[in-house]
Amino acid sequence: MQLVYADEKGNVFDHPELLAVARNGDILTEILDEELIPLPEGATLVSLPDTVPIGMDPDTGEMVKLDGYTAVGALIPQGFTRLLLPGYVKTDKTSKFPLFGYTAVVWKDERFWVAGRKSDDPHQWNPLNFPMDELRQRVEKTLELFPNNRILQHLSHCALEYECLTASNNFFHRWEGSLPVSYTCNAGCYGCISEQPEDSGFPSPQTRMNFKPTEDELVEVMLHHLQTPESIISFGQGCEGEPSTMAGIIVPAMRRVREQTDMGYININTNAGLTDHIKGIVDAGLDLMRVSTISAIDEHYNAYYRPRGYTLENVARSAEYAASKGVYTSINYLCFPGVFDREEEMEAMIAFIRRTGIKLIQLRNLNIDPESYLAMIPPAKGEIFGMKQAIEIYQQELPDVVIGSFTHVPPKELRRRKNQAQP
Repeated sequence: MQLVYADEKGNVFDHPELLAVARNGDILTEILDEELIPLPEGATLVSLPDTVPIGMDPDTGEMVKLDGYTAVGALIPQGFTRLLLPGYVKTDKTSKFPLFGYTAVVWKDERFWVAGRKSDDPHQWNPLNFPMDELRQRVEKTLELFPNNRILQHLSHCALEYECLTASNNFFHRWEGSLPVSYTCNAGCYGCISEQPEDSGFPSPQTRMNFKPTEDELVEVMLHHLQTPESIISFGQGCEGEPSTMAGIIVPAMRRVREQTDMGYININTNAGLTDHIKGIVDAGLDLMRVSTISAIDEHYNAYYRPRGYTLENVARSAEYAASKGVYTSINYLCFPGVFDREEEMEAMIAFIRRTGIKLIQLRNLNIDPESYLAMIPPAKGEIFGMKQAIEIYQQELPDVVIGSFTHVPPKELRRRKNQAQP
């Protein structure tokens, strides 16, 4: 498998002699055949700014810098989990990558391959299923139907400008749709994609909503989307803060909707730190809850999320309560090679999942500058297994837990009966 690299104009080449290497955290490593899959449809090759590519001399096994060129990585679509980072060295230690998840890419058998695994069915999240011409027409018709709904106006921007697929589903009237509700947050996540301090060095790739919606606006969006048994409407999106901070309008809006229909599923994507607020939302008829996390170790969790007024224990209690009331709970597990696969991280997360009754692990590639992230979290204390083996261990230790990438409609035996919601 040959090293892939780029020149200053962005032209991509495979090296005739040097073999590709990758990084697991900050450790350079060889790439195994079983860690590779063909470059998925919808993936993009990108050059890594201010870097030099690293390859391996096949005769000596020595690592070689390819001066004068730039390292290349792949941005793989949702549903695929990154197993290794590209092999590179930064030429400017102060430079920070834009907030994407960079995956090792190689040239082999006359095609590109990436270090990854297919973790879920990507069909519903394939950009080819979201033709822009049709989307524009559907956005126009929906805004004509709801001319005063600021949420749908906001989502039209997310769909057309950011090409957010979840927002687009609101207009295609299918699958999982967005319902952003909060412009405030009780966490200060390092690398937040919608709001960054001016001195962070990270440009936010999208803009956070800047208004407080009304209860009527929430009800309109929910009733508009919950038209089929498989429909999902989700509070908590990348363009907002923490949705449970708006429990005061979420709870009555949910109750009004459930008085009119039991169609589809109401989901919340949340950090779950506001346990009392989560309890109120659960009792109002919540069906699904996805808890965002990066670690079940306090020091690591706090370094990344920077929680304000809550702890990891609050998160666990919220998840426990939801599961006890029949909510189908999952974790949005932000994965980073060389960290996710640490022995102590795995032990802590497996214990967290067993305690809280989590039914689904949604593996998501952490979009972050690798050096910045590794500098802020605790160093490894035990063995580092590699992503592929770590996922296999999760499958062995948690045989009843589904490992995927997306929010799933729960199996019939685990679906919450609508009459379980409190009056």
